[in-house]
Amino acid sequence: MACNSGRARPDQLGNRIMNYITIVSGLPRSGTSMMMRMLQAAGLEVLTDNVRKPDDDNPRGYFELEKAKKVKEDASWLGAASGKAFKMVSQLLYDLPPDREYRVIFMQRRMQEILASQKKMLENSGKDTGATEEGKMSLLFKKHLAITDSWLKKQHNIRTLYVNYNDVIENPLQEAQRIDEFLDLHLDVAKMVEVVEPTLYRQRK
Repeated sequence: MACNSGRARPDQLGNRIMNYITIVSGLPRSGTSMMMRMLQAAGLEVLTDNVRKPDDDNPRGYFELEKAKKVKEDASWLGAASGKAFKMVSQLLYDLPPDREYRVIFMQRRMQEILASQKKMLENSGKDTGATEEGKMSLLFKKHLAITDSWLKKQHNIRTLYVNYNDVIENPLQEAQRIDEFLDLHLDVAKMVEVVEPTLYRQRK
């Protein structure tokens, strides 16, 4: 990456000027961390504080950003986020200030796999998984996703691309090309494909 000063501007990838913020979103355990890693490998600067360290559930890292969880209280840092990407759970998308442009890569995954992965992560951390029925949780999640989809469609400052985790695992090149076209940044698609690891796809349903 280069510009006239010899250093890449924060809102510039090569000679592509970006006036929007990229957000990777979705339900927990839907493949958001994998997508962040793909974008980073492709050359896009990602915002993460590394407070949450890699573990057995996410050996390549979580790519979380604590201040993204508190954007409703303090969004001042978004001024320096143009041309970069960060991760945000779907429940927090409503807190984004409407005076900025966003492109959201919304991760989807088979609901049974999401529920199984969340349960396994809780077990690994020693937390009580509770007695909540999977069927009830599935209905709650599906209702949330439907409401969020409807809301996103009404936001004139947000463009959304839905990416299925299972499709990325099965056909990473095709999905990487879709993402590159959506962001319009001429990303390194080959690098995106390289970091997709089917061996980390462990909750198959």
